Amino acid sequence: MARPRAVFERKPGGAGDPTFAWWTRGPQAEGGAVFVSVTDFEVRRIGDLLRVYREGLRLRRAWPSLRGAVGMWMWTQPRRKRAGSVSVWREEADLARFVRWPPHVRVMRDFRKAGELRSVSWLESGFDARVIWTKAAARLAGGDPELAQGGETR
Repeated sequence: MARPRAVFERKPGGAGDPTFAWWTRGPQAEGGAVFVSVTDFEVRRIGDLLRVYREGLRLRRAWPSLRGAVGMWMWTQPRRKRAGSVSVWREEADLARFVRWPPHVRVMRDFRKAGELRSVSWLESGFDARVIWTKAAARLAGGDPELAQGGETR
């Protein structure tokens, strides 16, 4: 299945803040059910957004070697001081292992007070990049009450 390698989205008519996203492939095959996680980190200061994004790029370099990773989009909405990821995993346990990975733990600790982190996750019956991105983008745009309220769903 073809996947958007880079995404630039803006609401019809050019309204709203644009979303920029870049795909990085993981080592896992795309067949079968997948576990999707969306993170949304809204920072208080624009300077923190640049630092957060730089650390995200560092973590992304390891993506092709992370066990259980199908791939992920790293996204940003610079004018809204937001950044995050839409990550796709073989199963929930793979995401849990990444969350406990020491470089990830360090980044989360370093930026704990820089803003507010929201996340949501769900199981998809198969990997379809366009479907997953469309669902994630709707949730990031306010189409998911759990994500909008800072909750986490499974």
